[in-house]
Amino acid sequence: MKILYIGAGFVGTCSAAVAADSGHQVLVYDVDEQKIAQLNTFGRDNIEACLFEKGLGDLLVRNRERIEFAADYEKVIRYLDSVNAIFLCLPTPEIGETGESNLSYYTQALSTLVPHLKTRLSGMQSNHIVLINKSTVPIEMVDVTQCMLAEAGVINVGVVSNPEFLVEGRAIEGSLKPDRIVVGAWTQKDFEVMRSLYRRFVDAPDVQYIEVNPKEAAAGKLLANFMLFNKLALCFDVVGRVSELFPNIQYEQLRKILASDARIGSWGLYDSLYAGGSCFIKDARSLSFQLRAQGVEPALVDQVHLSNKKQLERFLNRIMDVAGQQVDGKTIALLGTAFKRDTNDVRNSPSIDIVRFFVARGVGKIFVHDPVAVENFLNVFAHESEILSHLEVVSHEFEAARQADIVIVSTDWPQFRGLADMLISETSHRPIIADGRRMLQHRYADLCSAGYTVVAVGSPNYTISTLI
Repeated sequence: MKILYIGAGFVGTCSAAVAADSGHQVLVYDVDEQKIAQLNTFGRDNIEACLFEKGLGDLLVRNRERIEFAADYEKVIRYLDSVNAIFLCLPTPEIGETGESNLSYYTQALSTLVPHLKTRLSGMQSNHIVLINKSTVPIEMVDVTQCMLAEAGVINVGVVSNPEFLVEGRAIEGSLKPDRIVVGAWTQKDFEVMRSLYRRFVDAPDVQYIEVNPKEAAAGKLLANFMLFNKLALCFDVVGRVSELFPNIQYEQLRKILASDARIGSWGLYDSLYAGGSCFIKDARSLSFQLRAQGVEPALVDQVHLSNKKQLERFLNRIMDVAGQQVDGKTIALLGTAFKRDTNDVRNSPSIDIVRFFVARGVGKIFVHDPVAVENFLNVFAHESEILSHLEVVSHEFEAARQADIVIVSTDWPQFRGLADMLISETSHRPIIADGRRMLQHRYADLCSAGYTVVAVGSPNYTISTLI
């Protein structure tokens, strides 16, 4: 099949790479010329500098004969004469904290595409195409898309919803071995096209291939993300809080008890300072907005969002309490800027709010380290010179920690587990250790014995007195 992807972000590029690996011929279009140029080199380092995702570079290099990246829209226009499927993989960020989705990228891409769909094959429009929403869009967006096509006189184009359920850091693995594929369509003709597209998975014994209508598919994506987000918030706000407030309780021991219950499962039972990323917060807020538009007060959905925000606020306030509410002129080591390990994605990263919080309270220098996400992190503050003046990038977590009065572990990069040995053996001063990911939990007692104070999610504050 010939497949067109509009949008070369995380979702579009990973999905396109797997489509090419499935034997399809793929064209990926994006307006970002620099990104397209990097991807088109098919050099692993260039790809990872652009989109850091385990296995993506290897998959693109291996299938480079079947995939092309383009910033020239003329290539898209020519491709429409023979294309079978078009994936719309565009950002739909939240507008402020309203819950409403910013659909400008989506509608602009569709508005540009629609006239050319009408004139394809010299206006005959005889080839059937499925237009696939891969972006997370409002439940009723399928109606809007179909109206835009109908009003423009576009025929022989079916609108399909095919949400992605990828986990950043394991997206390629998850795409090659998915647990489920959800396809929402109105007609058998569209379902048949999608079955051909996903032929390698349709009859696979370990893949659930689920066919529903487009609104059910869109709603399923929002609800799945909300339920996962809810579990994280529940873990933070209840399990983690019990561990912090009652003596002689270790969070990891509670986790063993809970995760051993098959009805509960192990996913999400990791205490953290914040649940970030591009999906959970945005999709929960979108669900809230859409329910409110239907006349329902989505109290539970809103509380999940608020409890996540309060989790980070509580962690930062605990640091301030230990610091005596005085951080003016202090130096901070911020370890990790990606919202989670194994990605360079900084969307809704807790480190963004951490920087804003401490700059507003007069800190001096913030030494920043992340293995892959620093450039994207600095771009967040590209127009905030005051904040940038406080940031200094360092090449290793040890370098940052040696110079700091407060060391904050914000991302769960596994190499940060080795920080305790360096702090104990090589650092003469004793910075506050603020572990937002419990990366050092196996060494809290040792750090306290060495004179450190540790503030950790899921634990009461550790000081030398707690060992007596």
